[in-house]
Amino acid sequence: MTASVANGWQQIKYEPTSSTCHEAPYAYHPMYGSSSEHTRVPWAAHTYNVAFSDEIGHFEYCNASDEDGICTDPGSQDGTLDADDDVCFNADDSLLVAIGGCIDTDIDFDGSSYGLNWPGTGPNRGQDQKYHPTPVVFTSPLFNGQNYSRVAFETDLPRIEAADFGGNCDRFTGNGCTNPPPGAAFYPIYSTGTSTGNPSANGHCIWQLGGPDIKGTTNTFGGTSAAEYGPLLFSFYPGPVAATRTRTNNYHRTLPNNPCPA
Repeated sequence: MTASVANGWQQIKYEPTSSTCHEAPYAYHPMYGSSSEHTRVPWAAHTYNVAFSDEIGHFEYCNASDEDGICTDPGSQDGTLDADDDVCFNADDSLLVAIGGCIDTDIDFDGSSYGLNWPGTGPNRGQDQKYHPTPVVFTSPLFNGQNYSRVAFETDLPRIEAADFGGNCDRFTGNGCTNPPPGAAFYPIYSTGTSTGNPSANGHCIWQLGGPDIKGTTNTFGGTSAAEYGPLLFSFYPGPVAATRTRTNNYHRTLPNNPCPA
């Protein structure tokens, strides 16, 4: 369906003093007609457009927290309490699994998201498959039934490592920005494999998220986060101060092709 006036689409009028809502006919048009590195939203850290994204780094173990959600007894991964040990809950507040934890941004990268517990992080693939979860898998998107000609890898580590999060990354120069991030025992990467679980898709290429040693992997794109995500990418952000309009929020690597067509 086209989101057009003919199909009855409307938008809510901005009437802050009105006691009721009123609508006006409106045709919704796509913001972009194509896709490239320059097709992005200029108010977000990431530059992606048509993409798969997995946000990690919002959980750390906590043995006990107070009524304000501040951790008072750090979990096994933290030797001492950290600045990010807040927005916490106790084990008896957990719905399914009786564990306590904190869900604020893990700015020192020492939580479970950054450990060797991802699928593909064990060099023995049989043991890895036995003790680690199965990877998140997905296929490449299509546009009007056609594969995209190129793909890219991107991670917004510079944004999380920035000074306002307590880090040392200068987003205007790139100084102090690191990949993998400081404190992380591991940082996940994307790799490709071959679909075997769905009979209708057997033999098709799939993307998978985890470590470089997932059983059946066909391409690790360098095998490390530094190799896969590439160099710092400096992007333009509109603003009144010219000196702050260009900054880095991401490591970004564009491939010359689509190595995993749907």
